[in-house]
Amino acid sequence: MIEFRKVSKTWPDGTEAVRDFSLTIPSRSITVFVGSSGCGKTTLLRMVNRMVEPTSGAVLIDDGDVATRRPVELRRRIGYVMQHAGLLPHRKVIDNVATPLRLAGVGRAEARQRAREALERVGLVEEHDAKYPSQLSGGQQQRVGVARALVTDPNILLMDEPFGAVDPIVRDGLQQQLRQLQAELGKTILFVTHDIDEALLLGDQIVILGVGGEIAQVGSPAEILTTPANDFVRTFVGLDKAKRALRIEEVGGRRVVVDADGRVAGLLT
Repeated sequence: MIEFRKVSKTWPDGTEAVRDFSLTIPSRSITVFVGSSGCGKTTLLRMVNRMVEPTSGAVLIDDGDVATRRPVELRRRIGYVMQHAGLLPHRKVIDNVATPLRLAGVGRAEARQRAREALERVGLVEEHDAKYPSQLSGGQQQRVGVARALVTDPNILLMDEPFGAVDPIVRDGLQQQLRQLQAELGKTILFVTHDIDEALLLGDQIVILGVGGEIAQVGSPAEILTTPANDFVRTFVGLDKAKRALRIEEVGGRRVVVDADGRVAGLLT
């Protein structure tokens, strides 16, 4: 379990990124921070592995203050996936994934074997092992990044807009794969995005953030859509748009879902 206790962050230039933020992240579930650029969501995520130090307040993992842990040791126990994968361009795929294990003192043969298993888990076949990152597609690079984050079998996985730089079709595949992995592995995942549709698809708990990390609403996807806390949330999730106002109609003997403009949005099976 991750807990933020009255966390604030002010940058050296005086900019206040986060103000008095408190929240509990349930274990073995996906919590999504969603909000516009500059709302502090990435700053909060990076406080968990001490890539950002809070100006005040505390971040706890299982009731232990992360500030008491050595940053390097802490980061080796937490998976981290960023938007552009962050792969080492001069290392082959298999060695990129094995890097966290090698840094932890695991032998080369064992590290490579565990890296191969992690790559298979994210759907990359053995023929990719000897390739370099530049030889992979954007979606494949992100899968390698996820495999590297999972290779040490961490309890916590931090994901900072990991699918934001790939095209919509690839992004959909990555999202579906993450849902499948979570069903199998049951990690505590903190996921950052600016895309409300992605948040609704992936999140068990969604945290909608305003300026300065102010919490506009916390809830399940169903709670966010059915009982928005205020007009800001209503507008942010798009309840004033046709695609959110869905109804069921019968067309040609089949039941279809249509939006407020009468456009077909799906088929009931």
